[in-house]
Amino acid sequence: MTSSTDADKRIIPIQPVAESAAGADEDTMVSLYASRQKIQPRSVWGYFVKWRWVLVWATQLVFYGLPWLSWNERQAVLFDLEARRFFIFNLVLYPQDFIYLTGLLVISALSLFLFTAVAGRLWCGYACPQTVYTEIFMWIERRVEGDRSARIRLDAAPMSAAKFGKRGLKHGLWLALSLWTGFTFVGYFTPIRELASLVTTLSLGPWQTFWVLFYGFATYGNAGFMREQVCKYMCPYARFQSAMFDKDTMIVTYDERRGEPRGARSKKADPKALGLGDCVDCTLCVQVCPTGIDIRKGLQYECIGCAACIDVCDEVMDKVGYPRGLVRYATQNGMAQGWTKAQMFKRALRPRVLVYSGVLLAITLAVLGSLFLRIPLKVDVIRDRGALAREVGQGRVENVYRLQIMNATETVQTYTLQVDGLPGIELASDGMVQVAPAEVRSVAVRVQVPPGAAPSGSHPIAFDVQAQGDGTMRVHEKSTFVVPR
Repeated sequence: MTSSTDADKRIIPIQPVAESAAGADEDTMVSLYASRQKIQPRSVWGYFVKWRWVLVWATQLVFYGLPWLSWNERQAVLFDLEARRFFIFNLVLYPQDFIYLTGLLVISALSLFLFTAVAGRLWCGYACPQTVYTEIFMWIERRVEGDRSARIRLDAAPMSAAKFGKRGLKHGLWLALSLWTGFTFVGYFTPIRELASLVTTLSLGPWQTFWVLFYGFATYGNAGFMREQVCKYMCPYARFQSAMFDKDTMIVTYDERRGEPRGARSKKADPKALGLGDCVDCTLCVQVCPTGIDIRKGLQYECIGCAACIDVCDEVMDKVGYPRGLVRYATQNGMAQGWTKAQMFKRALRPRVLVYSGVLLAITLAVLGSLFLRIPLKVDVIRDRGALAREVGQGRVENVYRLQIMNATETVQTYTLQVDGLPGIELASDGMVQVAPAEVRSVAVRVQVPPGAAPSGSHPIAFDVQAQGDGTMRVHEKSTFVVPR
C-alpha cells in the first residue's frame, strides 16, 4: 500500500505556458520541486525510543546545567571572547592554544566516521541537536494538540477559539523554550549569572540581545517548522553518508524475504495459506517516521536511523503473534546471507573500522597527553624596535625587550627571569615578575653584555622564565641580541 505522501512526492506537475502571440508553438514548464507535505508523526514507545529520550535528557541536562556550575569561584565553562580566555573547569586556554580546538574537531569527525561505518546514522537518530529539539518540540505539540489523528483533524478544521487557543499555547511554549535555549547559549560566552541580571533589569547589550534572539529563532524555526527538511536538504551529512557505509554497516532494515508479499489479514488467518508474508501492511512504520519515508523500500538517504519503525513494528508483531524483527538493525550482507546477530557483529571489526579506531585512538591520546603535559605558562619575547642596541655606562651594550608573560593558572604566580647565551650576559632590570591569575602581563626587560663579549652582529640568546616554588612551570624562549659595529 502506498501512502498519499509518497504518491505526492512522485508527481511532477506540468503546467502549460501561455501560447505565443502567433499561437503556433506551445511549450510546457516542468517543475522540479513539489510543495512540502506536512508530516505528523505518530507517537510510539519502545526500546529505541527509550534510549532516544535518555540521550535527550542527558544532552539537555549538560547543555542547560553546565553554565550554572561554579569552579574556583567562577563559571566552570566559559568562553570569554572579549578577554580572549577560555575556561574549562581547571583549564585556562588562550588563543595560542587553538591547536586543542583543532584536535577536538578532528576527534569529532573521526568519531562520526567510525560510528557511521559501524552502525549508520547513530548521531543523527539519537544525539544531533536537530533531532533532540525536534523530539522535545513534538512532545510539547502532542501534549497540547493530541496525537497524530487529532493534529491532522486540527489542521483541517477552520479557525476557532479552541484551535486558536491550542495553537497559541503550543507556540508560546515553543517560544519560551527557544528563548531559554538562546539565553543558555549566550551564557557560555558571557557569565550566565551576569547575563541573567542584565535580562531581569532589561539592560542587555545589543550584541547579547542579538545572539539570544538569533539562536532562539533558529531553534524555534528548525525544531518547530523545518524539522525533517533540515535533515533532508540542509544537512550535508545525509548526502555524503553513503561514502562511509558499506554492506557490513548496521542499519535499520526491512526483512523483505520474510515480509513479502505484504497484505492485510485477520489475526487468526494463516499467512502461508493466504500466500502472504509477515508484513500486515498497516503502514505504521511510515506513520511514526519523522522524515516520512517507507523503510520497506530499502535504504534511503532521508533515514536518520532513529529506529522508531523498529519499535512500532515489534509492537504490531506482538499483537498479531508473529516473531519480532521484521524491521530491525541488520547489515545488507547479513540480510542477503541470512546471518545471525553474532555473525554480523563479527564483521564490525573489519579493516575500515580498525583504521578509523586506530587513528582516532592515536589522536585522542596525543591530545590528552598534550593537555596533561601542558605547561600553564606562556612567554612571548618582542624586541624593542625603537632602539635595537645602545651603549651604556662602562661600554656595556644593552638591548631592550618586552616579555608578555601569560599566567594560565588561577593563582597568583611570581616568576624569576634569567637570560643566557653570551659571556657575561645579565639582566639590568628587575628579575622578579608577579602575574595575577589567568592574566597577561607585559614587562620591559633590559639585557646587557660587557664590552668585547661578542663581535658585532646578531647573536642567539634565550630567556628562562620559571615560577617560584614549582620547577615544572618553566619556559625557555629564544631571541637575539644585537651588538652594534
